[in-house]
Amino acid sequence: MGSIFPKGPSFTLDTFSNKDFIVKDFVESLSDSAIPVNRRSGPSPAAFDPKPLIRAFEHALSRLATLSDDLQSRESELLGSVRRAEVQHTQTLESLGKKLDQTIDSFQSLDISLNNVSATDSGSDGGGQVAVKIGEKLEELDRQRRRAQDAKFLTQCWLEVSEKGQLSSLEGVRKQGGGEGKVRCAVIARQLMRISQRLDPGSWGQTNGNGRSANAANGPRSTRGGGYNTKELIEKFSETLEKDLLKQFDHFYRRQNFDSMRECANVLADFSGGASVIGLFVNQHQFFIDRSQLITEEITGDGESWERLADPDAEPPGVEASLQSLIDEVKVVVQEESFIIKRAFPYYELVLGRFLQRVFQQSVRIIYVPLVDSGDFANQLRQIQQRLEMVLDKANTISSLAFLRSLQAARSYINTLVDDLKTHGLTEHPDPLSSQSNITLDQQLDDLFIPYLVGSSYIEREKKSLEELYSSLLFKFNLYHSRRKKLPTTFMATLAKSGSELIASAKDAYLERLESSEFTIGQKAILLRLAGLKNADQKHNEIEVSEQDGELSVTNAKRMLKWLAEGVGRGLELSGGNETPKDVSALLNLLLANMGEIYIETALEAACDAAATQETSKTEPDLSYLPHLRPAISIMHLMITCIHTVLVPLASSNTTVRREMEKTTNLAINRMEEKTNNVIQRTIDVVLNWVSKLLAGQKKSDFRPKDVAVEVGSVWLEMLQTPTCLSTSTFLAKVHHLATLSLNGPNLTTFSTELATGIRSLLLEHFKKFPVNAAGSLMVTKDMTKYTSLLSSWPLAEGFRPSLEILGEIGNFFVLGPEALRERLKGVSGGLERGELRAYVLKREDAGSVGMQTLLGVL
Repeated sequence: MGSIFPKGPSFTLDTFSNKDFIVKDFVESLSDSAIPVNRRSGPSPAAFDPKPLIRAFEHALSRLATLSDDLQSRESELLGSVRRAEVQHTQTLESLGKKLDQTIDSFQSLDISLNNVSATDSGSDGGGQVAVKIGEKLEELDRQRRRAQDAKFLTQCWLEVSEKGQLSSLEGVRKQGGGEGKVRCAVIARQLMRISQRLDPGSWGQTNGNGRSANAANGPRSTRGGGYNTKELIEKFSETLEKDLLKQFDHFYRRQNFDSMRECANVLADFSGGASVIGLFVNQHQFFIDRSQLITEEITGDGESWERLADPDAEPPGVEASLQSLIDEVKVVVQEESFIIKRAFPYYELVLGRFLQRVFQQSVRIIYVPLVDSGDFANQLRQIQQRLEMVLDKANTISSLAFLRSLQAARSYINTLVDDLKTHGLTEHPDPLSSQSNITLDQQLDDLFIPYLVGSSYIEREKKSLEELYSSLLFKFNLYHSRRKKLPTTFMATLAKSGSELIASAKDAYLERLESSEFTIGQKAILLRLAGLKNADQKHNEIEVSEQDGELSVTNAKRMLKWLAEGVGRGLELSGGNETPKDVSALLNLLLANMGEIYIETALEAACDAAATQETSKTEPDLSYLPHLRPAISIMHLMITCIHTVLVPLASSNTTVRREMEKTTNLAINRMEEKTNNVIQRTIDVVLNWVSKLLAGQKKSDFRPKDVAVEVGSVWLEMLQTPTCLSTSTFLAKVHHLATLSLNGPNLTTFSTELATGIRSLLLEHFKKFPVNAAGSLMVTKDMTKYTSLLSSWPLAEGFRPSLEILGEIGNFFVLGPEALRERLKGVSGGLERGELRAYVLKREDAGSVGMQTLLGVL
C-alpha cells in the first residue's frame, strides 16, 4: 500500500543542463505534482490545503542546495586542473625556447667557422673556405675538360664534313643521344656552320682576290682542294636535326613535359628564329582543329533575331550566337594556353603574340608548318575573323542597319574579350598583362575591324543606312506634297517649282532603287514597311495618300532622332575619336537635309501656300493649316536641342569643323524660322482682310435707327450686338482657338498682340464712318464692349493692354453730353490725337448744337 502523501520531486544536474530547460515550466511542474485532483463529494468544493505544496517546494529547495554544493566542488576541481595545465604549458614553452636559442647559436658558430677568412691555411676556421676553393677549382677543371672534349669532337666533325663529305660522328650522336644529344648536335651544327663560313668561303659563294667566285665548281664540291660543299652538307643535317627536335618537342608536349619543351624550343630558336616550333605549337592546337568546321557552317539563327536586328525601332538582340560561342571559347583557351606557353618557351611573349594572331585573324601565316597537312592548315586558318566576316555578310543581306548593328555588337563583345584577357594577365597571371602583350591584343583588335572602319567607309555606311530609313519614312509625306503642288500660273510660282521637282525626283529615285537589285529582299521588306507600301511594283498613280500622310508627326521626328542618336553612339564606339568631328558633321548635314529641308520646310511651305490661297478668298478663310505649326515648331525645337546637346559638342576638338557646323545650323534654323514667320504673318493678313470684309458689311442703320424702330421694334433694343459685331467676334474666337492649338508661350503672345493691334486699328477706323444718334450710341457701346472683352481675353503683351482702353471709350463719345464729354476727353488715353477724337464727335447726330460746336472748337 502506497503512502497517502505525494512524493517529492526528483531531478539531477542533467535536468538543468538540458537546452530546453525553462524555469517557469519547472516551477509549474512542482506545483502540479503537489496539488491533488479535486473531487466533488458535496455541494461545495473542498478547501485549499497548502501543506503538500509547501512540502514539495521545501524538498525541491533542499535538493537544489545539494546540487549547488556538488556543482561548486566540480567547478573547483576543474579550475585547479586548468591552473596546473597552464603552469605546465609555460614550462614547456620556456624549455623549447632555450633549445631554439641553443640551435641558433650553434648554427651561427658553424656559419662563422665556414666563412672565416684566415691569413694562413692553419687554424680551424679556414677549413670551409679551403673546401669552397677546392670545389671551384674542380668545377673549372671539369669545364675545361668538357671544352677540350667538345673542341676535339668539333674538329673531328669538321674534318669529316670537309674531307669525307659526311657527318657520321654527329649522326651517331643524333640517333643515339636522346634529347640531350639532339640539343648538343644542334649546338655543334651551329658552330660548324660558322667554321664553314670562315674556312670554306667557296661553298658560301664568296669571291676570291681576283674577283671570281670561289665556288666555281658545280655540285656539292667546293673549290678547295678535294673538299666538299660544307655549307650544303651542314644545312641538310640541320634540316634533319630540326625535324627531329620538332618531333621531340611534340613528344614532350603530348606528355606535358614543360622543361624538356623549353629546352627544345630554346635550341630551335636558332633555326629560322623559332618559327618552326611556334608553328608546330600553334597549328596543332586542338582548338584550331575543332573550330575549323565553322568555315562550312552557315549562319542561321532564328528569324525573329534577324528581324529585330533590321528593325530600327527595336532594340538589337546582341552578338550572333555562333560568334559569341567562338569568342567565349577563345577566352578560356587563351587563358589556359598562356600558362603552357610561359613554361614551355623562353621567348613566350613572341609565342603568345603569334597565338593571338592566329586566334584573331585568318591572314596570319606561320612560316614553317611541320607535321600538318597543307590542306588542313589552310582550313584551320579561319577563326574569329572568318566567323566575323560570315556574320557581317549575312547581316548585309538583311539591311544596312543590320550590318552596322552586327558590327557594333561584335566589336563590343570582342573588346570585352580583350579587356578580360588584359585583366587576367595571361602569362603574368594574376598580375595584369605586360605592355608588350597589351600592344599585341590592341593591334589584333584594330586589325580585325580595319577593313570596315578604314577611311570614310564606316561613316558612308552609316549615312547610307540613315538615308534609306529617312527616305522610306518620309516617302508618303513627299508623295503627298508632290501631288499637292499645282502647275505654276505666275512668275513667283515658276520660281517655286524647283522645290516640287526636287521632291518628285527624290520620290522617283526611291522607287527605282526599290525596283533595282541594289537592295536585297530583306532590305526591301523593311523599307517598304517603313514607307507604308505593299510592294515595290506599285506605280506612282497607284499609291494612295491621305492628308494625314502630308502632316508632320512628332512621333516620326522622334524616331528619326533616335535613329540618328543610335548612329552617333555607334560611331563613337567604332571609329574612335580622331574622325568624330567630321563624322558628326556629315550626320548633321544629313539631319538638316531630311528633317529640316524635306520634312519641316516642306510642311511650312505647304502652310504658307495654304495661307496665300486664303488671302483672296470670297468666303470665310479656312485656317485649318494653322495647327500644323505646332508640330513644326516642336520638331524644330527637338532637332535644335539634339544638334546643340549631342552633335556640336562632339566636334569641340576641331574648331574649324565645329564653327562650320554652327554656321550651317544657324542658317537652317533662320530659314525655318523665316518660313514660320511667313505663315504667321500671312495668317494675320488673312484674318485682318476678312475682318475688314465683315466690318464693311456694317449697315448705317445699325447705329442710327429710326425713332419708329426704337419705339415699335423692341427686338432691336434687346440685341446684345449688331450682326456685324456678332459675326466678327465669332470669327475672331475661332481664330484664337486655332492659334492656341498652333502656338504657345511667346509665339502665341506675339501672334495675338500683332493681330489685336491690327483689329484695334480697323475698329478705330470703322467707327469713324458711321453717324450715330442717341439710340444708336447704345449699340456702339455694346459692340465696343464685346470687341474689348474678346481682345482682352487673349494672351497679349503687357505694354499693349492699355491701348485697348480707347475701344471702351468710343461709346462714351456718342452717349455723354457736351460738358460731361469735355471732362471725359481729358482722361482719355490710348494714343489717339485730339484730331482723331474730333472725327468721332463729328459723327454724333447733335454735332451741330451749340454745346457740341463749342467742344469741337476746343478739339
